[in-house]
Amino acid sequence: MSALSDYLEVEILDHILSVAAYTMPSTIYVGLSTASFADNNSGTELSGSGYARQAITFAAASSGSSASNATVTFPTATGSWGSCSHWGIFDASSSGNLLVHGSFTAAKTVGTGDILRINSGDITVTAA
Repeated sequence: MSALSDYLEVEILDHILSVAAYTMPSTIYVGLSTASFADNNSGTELSGSGYARQAITFAAASSGSSASNATVTFPTATGSWGSCSHWGIFDASSSGNLLVHGSFTAAKTVGTGDILRINSGDITVTAA
């Protein structure tokens, strides 16, 4: 399940209603959390212990959804990241704006020395 952020909802509405143009980011990044980011990005993204957002790509949308189309590999954890259960798509490698967020089918506990991979197709964004 995925949801658009409050930020992106406003940007899209302004764009399609000819109020202001929305410029898509040249690269988007996936970030991780141990709980929901929430529509207003009030959740807490992981930080430290070798964590960094990673670039992600998606296939063209079809039937109202689009799935990630390449494996994303995070750096080796230098400490515990905890139980990674949620993802967010951002328009920058740090800071920036949350665009879309959701949860994984199953949480993955990442400890020191672990490498987290998100397989192609494991993140699906649905317009509903």
